[in-house]
Amino acid sequence: MGALMLQGTGSDVGKSVLVAGLCRALANRGYRVLPFKPQNMSNNAAVTIDGGEIGRAQALQAMACRVEAHSDMNPVLLKPQADRTSQLIVHGRVRGTLGSQNFRAARGTLIEEVMASYHRLRAQCDIMLVEGAGSPAEINLRAGDIANMGFARRADVPVILIGDIDRGGVIAAVVGTRTVIDPDDAAMIAGFIINKFRGDPALFEDGYRQIEALSGWRGYGVLPWLPETARLPSEDAVVLEKGRVRNSDRLLIACPILPRISNFDDLDPLKLEPCVELLMVPPGQPIPADAAMIVLPGSKATIADLAALRAEGWDIDLRSHHRRGGAILGLCGGYQMLGRTIADPDGLEGPPSSVEGLGLLDIDTRLTPVKTLRPVGGMALGAHFSGYEMHMGESSGPGMARPFARFDDGQADGAIDPTGQVMGSYVHGLLAAGEMRAALLARIGAEGNGADHGASIDTALDAIAAQMEEHLDIDAMVALATAKREKIA
Repeated sequence: MGALMLQGTGSDVGKSVLVAGLCRALANRGYRVLPFKPQNMSNNAAVTIDGGEIGRAQALQAMACRVEAHSDMNPVLLKPQADRTSQLIVHGRVRGTLGSQNFRAARGTLIEEVMASYHRLRAQCDIMLVEGAGSPAEINLRAGDIANMGFARRADVPVILIGDIDRGGVIAAVVGTRTVIDPDDAAMIAGFIINKFRGDPALFEDGYRQIEALSGWRGYGVLPWLPETARLPSEDAVVLEKGRVRNSDRLLIACPILPRISNFDDLDPLKLEPCVELLMVPPGQPIPADAAMIVLPGSKATIADLAALRAEGWDIDLRSHHRRGGAILGLCGGYQMLGRTIADPDGLEGPPSSVEGLGLLDIDTRLTPVKTLRPVGGMALGAHFSGYEMHMGESSGPGMARPFARFDDGQADGAIDPTGQVMGSYVHGLLAAGEMRAALLARIGAEGNGADHGASIDTALDAIAAQMEEHLDIDAMVALATAKREKIA
């Protein structure tokens, strides 16, 4: 049994994708491989086979390993719900809320639970692939760390550092990491990978050798820019800030980017449809008047995001769109916003409060401390679907007499207004099924192509794994993972 950890010189350098690609490459070689991330911070999550939740990236990595996602794969998950507070998920279950004042002390107490998950998984596989968080160069966060070197040292797992050449300064990023971190932490790093290279890699040969000479670490390869990553679900909302060029020849589906947007990968399957254009609308811009459909996404803080929506004037855009006969779909928190009221009597998202919703669905929502986490499947709009519920709230009201979906167990979900324009559902992953997507697009006069989103992701994972086999020294990485080590104190 062996293990290997990929850490990065910063956030968004490609750690999640490289772990997923390496998972698939090793699985294709016949290894029993499992993913692991000690601590994650993300509002994009997935329901696991044991009824918990983990970060979306670890669910993708499990898919790359061709295994079911399990809560042990991401034992500590922080879900930001305000500027200085996050919901704490441990072993897939809500354990409370952490503020900026008590975060460092609290995370240090979680290392034993992290290690328990790690050892359970390691006993089930040949190689574990561990993903770090942020960067070990954030030495101000080193005390009590369980995400990077704190874990690597405790578990005695060798590390490969990933540098992103696309953002520039990769030589300084890699060598600088060696310079600022503790020497015993640096001793855990065996080498580096240069990621996202565009053009002829021969042009970087001198730079590559200089990194080796200055850091004392060996290089494991230069990975080119991988366009297939665009077909994978994203974990971090930072990708939404990069914007997208509008294609005026397609029907437009618009989604406002709310401050606490969550599970926005629900909309990824729409990218498979050539007849529509998905536009993520950033703050400061109106929702385009020519949108055929507006989607209100999930939210980690529904009441706060509803206030932000109004502050942007997007509620006015929504009402204008509604008057013009445009379609509106609310998912999870977005579904709650479409109702008459949202009540938070227990102060789960902040001070206890009750606010008016957008009033487009005849329902009321009460936020509750018990979190619903379960896979679901059934029929909606005359089509089959499968997905999962992940929410802390219960909705009720006359509007639910016209449910959006009917689960296989007979239970109803969501609501549709009398005109059929406004729809809401608690189901995440709803649009992954081609049949379901086609039924929804028919509402705006578009014809879905029925493409299987899961198959598209699977094909992308194989393509990424093939690129890694070509450009990285995977044999050496396997040898590193499985070699006997003299543990550093």
